[in-house]
Amino acid sequence: MDEALERVEAWFASRGWKPFPFQRDVWRAYLTGESGLVHAATGTGKTLAAWIGPLLEASELSDASPAPRPASRKLRVAWITPLRALAADTAESLREPLEALGIGWRVETRTGDTSPAQRARQQRRLPEALVTTPESLTLLLTREDVADVFGDLRLVVVDEWHELMGTKRGVQVELALARLRALCPDVRTWGLSATIGNLDVALRALLGVGAPNDRGRIIRGVEPKEIVVDALIPPVIERFPWAGHLGTQMLPQLVVAIEEGRSAIVFTNTRSQTEIWYQAILGARPDWAGTIALHHGSLDRKKRDWVEDGLRTGKLRCVVATSSLDLGVDFSPVDRVLQVGSPKGIARLLQRAGRSGHRPGATSRVTCVPTNALELVEVAAARDGIASGSIEARLPVTRPLDVLAQHVVTVALGGGFVPAELEAEVKGTYAYADLREDEWRWVLDFVSSGGSALHAYPEYARVVVRDGRWIVENSFLARRHRQSIGTIVSDGHIAVQYLRGGSLGSVEESFIARLKPGDRFVFAGTPLEFVRVRDMKAWVRRAPNVKGAIPRWMGSRLPMSDSLAAMLRERLGEAARGELRGPEMLALEPLFRVQSRWSRIPGPDELLIERVKTREGIHLFWFPFEGRLVHEGLAALMAFRIARTLPITFTMSANDWGFELLSVDAPPLEEALAKDLLSPHALLEDVPASLNATEMAKRQFREIARVAGLVFPGLPRSGKTARQLQASSSLFFDVFRQYDPGNLLLSQAHREVLERQLESSRLGRTLERLTRGRVVITEPRRVTPLAFPLLVDRTRERVSSESLADRIRRMQAALEKAAG
Repeated sequence: MDEALERVEAWFASRGWKPFPFQRDVWRAYLTGESGLVHAATGTGKTLAAWIGPLLEASELSDASPAPRPASRKLRVAWITPLRALAADTAESLREPLEALGIGWRVETRTGDTSPAQRARQQRRLPEALVTTPESLTLLLTREDVADVFGDLRLVVVDEWHELMGTKRGVQVELALARLRALCPDVRTWGLSATIGNLDVALRALLGVGAPNDRGRIIRGVEPKEIVVDALIPPVIERFPWAGHLGTQMLPQLVVAIEEGRSAIVFTNTRSQTEIWYQAILGARPDWAGTIALHHGSLDRKKRDWVEDGLRTGKLRCVVATSSLDLGVDFSPVDRVLQVGSPKGIARLLQRAGRSGHRPGATSRVTCVPTNALELVEVAAARDGIASGSIEARLPVTRPLDVLAQHVVTVALGGGFVPAELEAEVKGTYAYADLREDEWRWVLDFVSSGGSALHAYPEYARVVVRDGRWIVENSFLARRHRQSIGTIVSDGHIAVQYLRGGSLGSVEESFIARLKPGDRFVFAGTPLEFVRVRDMKAWVRRAPNVKGAIPRWMGSRLPMSDSLAAMLRERLGEAARGELRGPEMLALEPLFRVQSRWSRIPGPDELLIERVKTREGIHLFWFPFEGRLVHEGLAALMAFRIARTLPITFTMSANDWGFELLSVDAPPLEEALAKDLLSPHALLEDVPASLNATEMAKRQFREIARVAGLVFPGLPRSGKTARQLQASSSLFFDVFRQYDPGNLLLSQAHREVLERQLESSRLGRTLERLTRGRVVITEPRRVTPLAFPLLVDRTRERVSSESLADRIRRMQAALEKAAG
């Protein structure tokens, strides 16, 4: 071992490096048979911390052998990465020390991008180290010789574990790890994670629950490098800002910031923003053509590879990117990282900052470019969050039965199972630790017969029992299962079509799912009345006016995290006391002065409600400061509960800071508040009742039906459309509601709608916080600076884009004149 360690030290020294103490800790822990989680910032050496241990182990075995030891010719290390775009990079990093250490291992990738020829070779013999995705690993578990394939496995590494946690893909990984532990009891598991707030939960989800899996270690990396968060301050601060009103007005300052260094990444929150800013930068500096590039998930792999290579070699001066460059793509650190718009989360900003000074000990700096003046408060709040370590937690998904059903069929394909043994294995995961006995029996019945509604159809009897072992015999069903493994289901769009006439375009399903027949909304500048959804089309008729219209929710905007929201409330509380810390808050002093004079700046324990009367009607502007998703749910809930006191129709809008309820008649606000309007009780009844919950659940059921194996998505590039998938899953949904109302996938669909689309648990916590605090109602004569963005969000739905800016400028000018 000493000789192997000396070779490792020499290899590090040849690169001008020295192993960090935390890397040595991981190597020692691995060699003594331990599993654990490595928590370190991006670019501080997590990969080598996990990789050198098995190489030292292989060297020790080789040194102990009297003759040169050939390669094991079996898989020794499985390295799971969440993005196939990272696989090639990771494999290259793993190959680098092999020759220096004299280890003849092959390192290969297996993802959706792997060529058929390489797949065929791997079918005959896997390499010693395989970099793969959750889906490709699960596919390997369907091999009949699965016990032999993984018989010599020593280590499973889950890279970027914080990205997988909190998703169904994370649950898929948990189940795969449990299967590997059953096949190889001595296998060690190490997770690599950055920027996560609940490390203890992350460790338990990674290793499973109960002895011996709960004896894992958390090893923290080098001391956090210094993080500098600053912002480009707009030359003129408008006292009545609105979302996106700065547009690319900050472009000259952004270009100057890029010019300060030799390389830069400009992060945006959406792909459309990426395209807009790329074109804007190129328009400002046409001489940068060829040295500026785009990077986002929609680009093909060759283009992404070219961009990443350009960053490595220094050929590119600037890359405009979305979260596709958040993760561990390996390239040299850039001089400047710029974030367009609020990051909406502390962990996200921390991750992106790590791309600057992407090496141990270097200072990381991220400069935020506001798209509206109020985002400066969010920048200051994010800086506070980083300083205090208030990083967002990632809560794992628990008991999704669609993922479990898929896994049960996977195991049946991979050699079969005995139910009692597999039940114990599944309950050893964090996700299914509380799986009920009736749920387990239901899943077994579902995969073996299709359940009570589908038992007459043989294609849903995927698993059969032979000699006490549950297996898949039908080769067609086996092939179809292998082709549809995975939990990634993209959100579809719905065409908006006149009952008599042509199509108006398409809109997100999640928006249409919220509408009830008779609801009005504005699309393409036209007021419409929603009639029904059928065949993946939203059928509408022209409405006479926009009264009572529901705005189109902006699904592409990231909602604010709970940690950032808490820091935001504290910053506003300081402003209420006249304390303006930092350049961002000082720049907003004119805006805060008007807000205080006309209404109030709420403290952290206050709910501010502004009641404003205009020609449109009575506006109620609520400011809980909890993020857009919570506010969408709260807006519908408050409207529903107020209407129980007095029947009344509301128009709603919501953003990250609050929401608006607009009505023609004065709503009985005080009376409703006295009747527990803000009560956190009865949410499970009131929230679905306030929305089109059945239609929303039907949309969600498409994903569940796909994952559970009820709906086959078709072969790659077969052209099976979202319409066909929705039609199939809608049929199942209706059949189950009528003939199998106890089907557990139905209740899962309703549960996921509440949690995913409305963050209902966070909504409940918000109401609990609001009931403990104080409600402050003000009656400004005009719309205030905090309320103006909400007014604009609703206005943009009624006005064509050409005239929107002119309309808003007139509104702004009137308010600025009144403010003096």
